[in-house]
Amino acid sequence: MATTISSAQKARASYIGLSIIARSFITCATRNSPSGQFFRSDFSNQPFTGSYEAGQPTTGPLGEAPILGAPRLTPKVLKQHLDQFVVGQERAKKVLSVAVYNHYQRIQELQRREEEEEEHLQQRLRRDKGDAHPLEDEFPGHRESIPITPRHEGLGAAPISDPSPLTLEKANILLLGPSGVGKTLMAKTLARVLAVPFSMSDCTPFTQAGYIGEDAQVCVERLLAAANYDVVAAEQGIICLDEVDKIAAAKTAHGKDVGGEGVQQALLKIIEGTTLHIQAKQERAAPSRSASGLDLSGSIGSPIYGGKYASSGSGGSNPGPSKGETYSIRTDNILFIFTGAFIGLNKMILNRVSKGSIGFGSPIRSSSSLSSDNPDMTLSVRPGSAESKMFEKHLPFFTPSSPNESANYNPLDLVEPSDLQSFGMIPELVGRIPITTALSALDEEALVRVLTEPRNSLVRQYEHMFQLSGVELRFTSGSLREIAKSSLGMGTGARGLRTCVERLLGEAMFEAPGSSIKHILITEAVAQRKQAPIYLARGQQHRFHAMFAAEEEEWEARMRQSRGVEAGEGGGDGGMGSFEEYREKSKAAGVI
Repeated sequence: MATTISSAQKARASYIGLSIIARSFITCATRNSPSGQFFRSDFSNQPFTGSYEAGQPTTGPLGEAPILGAPRLTPKVLKQHLDQFVVGQERAKKVLSVAVYNHYQRIQELQRREEEEEEHLQQRLRRDKGDAHPLEDEFPGHRESIPITPRHEGLGAAPISDPSPLTLEKANILLLGPSGVGKTLMAKTLARVLAVPFSMSDCTPFTQAGYIGEDAQVCVERLLAAANYDVVAAEQGIICLDEVDKIAAAKTAHGKDVGGEGVQQALLKIIEGTTLHIQAKQERAAPSRSASGLDLSGSIGSPIYGGKYASSGSGGSNPGPSKGETYSIRTDNILFIFTGAFIGLNKMILNRVSKGSIGFGSPIRSSSSLSSDNPDMTLSVRPGSAESKMFEKHLPFFTPSSPNESANYNPLDLVEPSDLQSFGMIPELVGRIPITTALSALDEEALVRVLTEPRNSLVRQYEHMFQLSGVELRFTSGSLREIAKSSLGMGTGARGLRTCVERLLGEAMFEAPGSSIKHILITEAVAQRKQAPIYLARGQQHRFHAMFAAEEEEWEARMRQSRGVEAGEGGGDGGMGSFEEYREKSKAAGVI
């Protein structure tokens, strides 16, 4: 018995020793192996096998998180940028910012789907190559291997499957409003901040194809030229069609309406989405700037294109079109912004929403508000009145109202597709423009803000222009108010401000350069043409600031008197108000 146990123990010890020697030999051979390759048979006994794909969504707590990250531009950011250039028009700026943001979110989604589809195709090719039988590669004519689990075909016809993803359609925009309220400026500002191709076209010379004039597809040709004939960038640009109300159908047509309804029908397919074949024209010089005035060679890349448009636009990589070259461009992703004054549309809207005043017991329409003959002015309505309730009933959006203050309503805010059709727009074109917003006319207070608040305000422009000649120019508050009054009477909106300022400073711009004049003061009397601009020479800076402070003090006193506030009121607050006024006057006079 003892001999048997000792033999078994010796055999076990020998087996353990041999296994240890074999394991150490394999380890040393692996370490000393000059080749770092691994074979598939080395991992055949592993419990987990498969392939890793980087594009697959991750699991765990971040599985539901979006892979795109936070957007660089938001509607609030776009509106804040518009506030630096456009005064007022709060609702129009919000609507335009949201529409542009949603449009380019749609473009980013389409680009993401294309990249995802390409990645899926590459994954499928890699998997097919890895799972293929060796004989199928060595013998091309060999019959394919039979799958282990064949696909089961049910009885009857196979169900119809449509693997296409969700379709995101674009939404074009229509901006209504009188001339000079900022319709074109808002479109140009957004195109500049997005760094995308932008083109402006006037609908007035458009005619139907085959007649004298410009074809409707000229707007797409200008966009392609603005993108320096980069088709990919042009297919995601912005086209602004101004004066769209000029192509309304004629009321009394003498023959064929080639400049009205014919143009609208030509725009239908372009707006909805089609493929246009554009033949490039040989230009005399290669364009270095886009049609919107934006220098794309040194601009920062757009977040929409990931910085690619600036390098492919006019940086020199695209040599430009050759003579007779044809480009195929799709208009599915081009955003169209239509602008127009639509003079007379407000009367059509008021006639639709207001009740008749004929017959006993019928309400009488107010001649001061609803029957206003000025198409550029908003209507001031008392709160709680029948007119206020009528406007609130037909407004397509919510507006908070104060019970004590009178509300100003713009009749164009109540526009409906039926009103546009009554004006002369065909229903097919109106249906392709789902977003409609109206801009209000600028009143006197808004025109004063236009003179001073925007980044490119007229006051800053003229002050800088005189500063280039070494002359300091100042406008008093009274003069700005008089300029706004004069511009308001012209009926051209903010464009009339430059006319008024040019009339005031025409003589000063002639006399000041190269002379001893170093200071020019424009007062209220100067704006009223009662006296010439005040010229002061070098060394009279203190007098210049003192005169400016005196004019401002006189203007504030008159404003207090007009508001019914006594001159000594406000001193009971411990002198806080008087001290602030003293500091402002001292700064204006140059003491502080």
